[in-house]
Amino acid sequence: MGMTMTQKILAAHAGLSEVKAGQLIEADLDLVLGNDITSPVAIHEMDKMTVKTVFDKDKIALVPDHFVPNKDIKSAEHCKCVREFAAKHDITNYFEVGQMGIEHALLPEQGLTVAGDVIIGADSHTCTYGALGAFSTGVGSTDMAAGKAWFKVPSAIKFNLTGKLNKYVSGKDVILHIIGMIGVDGALYQSMEFTGEGLKSLSIDDRLCIANMAIEAGAKNGIFEVDEITMAYMKERADRDFDIFKADEDAVYSRVIDIDLSTVKQTVSFPHLPENTKTVDEITEDIKIDQAVIGSCTNGRISDMRIAAEILKGKHIAKGVRCIVIPSTQKVYLQCIKEGLAEIFVNAGCVLSTPTCGPCLGGHMGILAAGERAISTTNRNFVGRMGHVDSEVYLASPAGS
Repeated sequence: MGMTMTQKILAAHAGLSEVKAGQLIEADLDLVLGNDITSPVAIHEMDKMTVKTVFDKDKIALVPDHFVPNKDIKSAEHCKCVREFAAKHDITNYFEVGQMGIEHALLPEQGLTVAGDVIIGADSHTCTYGALGAFSTGVGSTDMAAGKAWFKVPSAIKFNLTGKLNKYVSGKDVILHIIGMIGVDGALYQSMEFTGEGLKSLSIDDRLCIANMAIEAGAKNGIFEVDEITMAYMKERADRDFDIFKADEDAVYSRVIDIDLSTVKQTVSFPHLPENTKTVDEITEDIKIDQAVIGSCTNGRISDMRIAAEILKGKHIAKGVRCIVIPSTQKVYLQCIKEGLAEIFVNAGCVLSTPTCGPCLGGHMGILAAGERAISTTNRNFVGRMGHVDSEVYLASPAGS
C-alpha cells in the first residue's frame, strides 16, 4: 500500500520503511519553534528537569513576535525569559526585536524551513511550512524540550488543483473557499495534501497562506507537492540540502477534492467561524466596519503589501475607519519603504506598524471595543479573537479587505 507525502516524511524521520494512518511513531525533528508566549512554559519545565543543555542549538528557533514590542510588564518578562535562555544556550536562531518578524513568515524567509523537514512549533499555525513540502504542525509548549516527538500518523485528503486564479483572487480566497466547503472540522487530524497542474499558478506566498490556515479546517498539517517554484524559493534562501517526497500513485486518501482555481471568487468569512464564508457577489447588505487589518502570518508578505498599496494608491481610508498595516518581517517592512508602499499607506491614512502578531490574537496594536467590527487578513475570527467578546471579525484577502 502506497504512502502520502506526509506519511513518507514521517516514515523517513522515524527510521521506518513505511507507516500507516493511525500508527504511533517517534520521529526525529529538524526544527523546533517557540515564541514569546509559548517558549517560557517549555523553558520553566526544562529548569525543573535540570537539563544542562538543549538537544541542538542549531535546530531551535525562538521568535518573540506576539506581544512585541513589549506591551506591558508581563510581556516584557516573557521576552526576557526567552532572551536569557537563548543567550545561555547560544541558540543560533534567536531573533530579537529589530531583526525578527512574525514567526511563520520569518522562518521561510530565512531559509530555515525546507522540503522534507519535520518541524514542530508551540503555535498552531506552524503548519505554514507545509507550503514548502515539509511536515510541520503545532504542539503543546512542553513538547518543545526534546529533539524527538510522538505522532499519530494522519490520514489524508487530496486536493487536486486545476486552472488558474483570476485577478485579485489569491491563496486566501482558496483556503477560505475550502474551509467554507468542508467546515472547521472537515479535515480533523488529517493531512491536507495539495497537488495538480493548478499549482503552477500559485505563488509561494499563496501556498504559505493556504498551508497556514489548514489548522482552521482541523487538519494536522497542510502540505504542497514540491515543484520548480518551491525549489527556486528554497535554493535562494536555504544553505542546506532538502529532500523531496512525492506521494505514491497508490497512496490512500480519505477523499479527493477537485478544485478549479478559475472558479474561486473573492471570499469573506463572516463571524464567528472561518467556515461562515460568502463570496463577494453573495454579500448583499452593507456592513459598516470600524477597523481594517492588513498583515499577519497569513497575509503580511510583500505580495500582500503590494496588492493593498495598489488598491489604496491615491485614495484615503473612509472617515470613521482605522486601517492598520503590519508587514510580516523587517525585510518586508524595508521593501515597503524602498518601493514607496509605505508612503502610499501613510498618505491613505493607515497606521504602518513594525512586525508583530498584535491585533490578530487580541494582543495589542488594534484591539476592538464592544460592538466594533473589523475586516482582517488574519486567520481566525472566533468570539473575542481581536478584543471584546461583543466585537466581530470578518476574514478576507488583502484585496478583499
